[in-house]
Amino acid sequence: MLIIPQNFLEILVFMSDLTPPKKQPPHHDVSQEEIEQAITRGAQRYFDECREGVPAFIDRHFCYPGAVATNRVALGWDMLRAPLNLFWAPVYALLSLVKYLVRKQAGLAWLYGLLERVPAGFTTRVQQRISELILLDLLKMGRPANLLEDRIVESLQEVYEGYTDVPVSSRQFHELMEPLVDQALVQYRVTRNASADITNCLSCSIVGAFAFQKFTPGGVGIAVLLASMTAKTMAARDFILGETLGKVYYSWFPPETSLALTVGIWAGIMALLAAVAALSGMITDPVQAATGLHRRRLYKMLDHLQLDFLNRTRNSFRPKDQFMARILEAFDMIRSGLLKQLQ
Repeated sequence: MLIIPQNFLEILVFMSDLTPPKKQPPHHDVSQEEIEQAITRGAQRYFDECREGVPAFIDRHFCYPGAVATNRVALGWDMLRAPLNLFWAPVYALLSLVKYLVRKQAGLAWLYGLLERVPAGFTTRVQQRISELILLDLLKMGRPANLLEDRIVESLQEVYEGYTDVPVSSRQFHELMEPLVDQALVQYRVTRNASADITNCLSCSIVGAFAFQKFTPGGVGIAVLLASMTAKTMAARDFILGETLGKVYYSWFPPETSLALTVGIWAGIMALLAAVAALSGMITDPVQAATGLHRRRLYKMLDHLQLDFLNRTRNSFRPKDQFMARILEAFDMIRSGLLKQLQ
C-alpha cells in the first residue's frame, strides 16, 4: 500500500489558499486509506492508458515512414558522438555492475552516490528525440495538461464528491514523477547504444562472411584479420628476396602481428561502424518493432515507473541490453584471440 505522510497528503489534496471544505457529519470524513486508494486508482488508470498507447506509438515512430523521421536527426554531430559513446559503453557497463553490487552496502553508500552521477555517455540527437517522443507522446507529460495529474485529480474528486465543492490540486505529483521519468529515459537511451553495438556485431559477422569467408562476430575479429593482412603486406614489401617471394614466404610463415597495429585498426573500424550505426536506426527500429522488442521494452519501462511511483522508490528500470552487448564483445575478443595478445 502506498505510504504517504499526512503533510504530503494535505499538500496534494488542498491548495494552501483554499477555504475550509464543506464536510458532511464527521462519520462521513474521507479517511487516509480512501485517499491512498484514490491515488492508486488514478495512477493505475494513467499507466493503463499509456500501455494502450504503446502499439500506436511504435507504429508512428519506429515503423516506416516514422522511423526515417526519428533517425534522420542523426546527421551531423551524432556521427562523432556515436563513436565516443561506443568506446565509453564498456566502461559504463562495468560501473553499472559495480553500482548494482554496492547499492545495498551501507558502508559503500558514498561509492554508490558517486557512481550514480556517472553519465551514460553523450546524449545524441536521436536519443534526445526519442526521449521527447516518449515523454510527450506516450507518457503525456510536460504539457500544460499532464495526464497523470488529470487522472489522479479525477480519482480524488470522485472520493471528495459531496464532501467539498473546492477543486482538488495534485501538482506535487509532477515533482514526484519527474525524477523517475528522467532516470528511466536515461536507461532507455542506454538501450539505444546497446542496440547500436549489437548491430555492429551483426554487421561485422556479415562483412566477415562475405569479404573474408571467416566468422567475425565483431569489430575485433575483422581488426585481427586486417592487421594480419597488413603485417604480411608490410613484411613482404621489405623481404630481402623481393616482394613476390616475400608474399609466398609469409603465406607459409605469417609474421607476428603487433598489438599496437591490431588495436589501431580495431579503433578505426569501430569508429567507422559507430558513425554508420548512428543512422542504422532507420533499419533496426522497424526490425525491433516487427519482432516485438520495442513493445516489450516500453511495457517494462511503464511497469517499473508505476511500481516506483506507487512505492515512492528509486528508479528500478534497468534493461539488460547493454550487458548483452558486452557479452557479444567479450565473445568477439575471445574468438579472435585478442586476449592472448593482451596477456
